[in-house]
Amino acid sequence: MATNMNEENFVEQEVTYTLVKEGKIFIIENVPARVNTETGEQFFSPQTVERLQRIIRSEHQPVRFVQTPVFEFS
Repeated sequence: MATNMNEENFVEQEVTYTLVKEGKIFIIENVPARVNTETGEQFFSPQTVERLQRIIRSEHQPVRFVQTPVFEFS
C-alpha cells in the first residue's frame, strides 16, 4: 500500500539532528530539512547528509556541551 506523499504536506525548516555513534551522542542544530507536516518525518538533501557526516567525523570543537540524564526502559 503506497502512501500519498503530497508536496503540500512538506515545509522547509531548520531542525535539530541527533545521532548516537560508538556510545557518543551528537547533536547538530539548525540543519535544513524538508519536514512532513502530518508525520514529522524529516528529509535531508544529499549535500546536507554529506555535511552532517563531515561534522561528525571532524575533530573540531563543538560550540557547547550539554548534560542529559539517561534512563533505562525496564
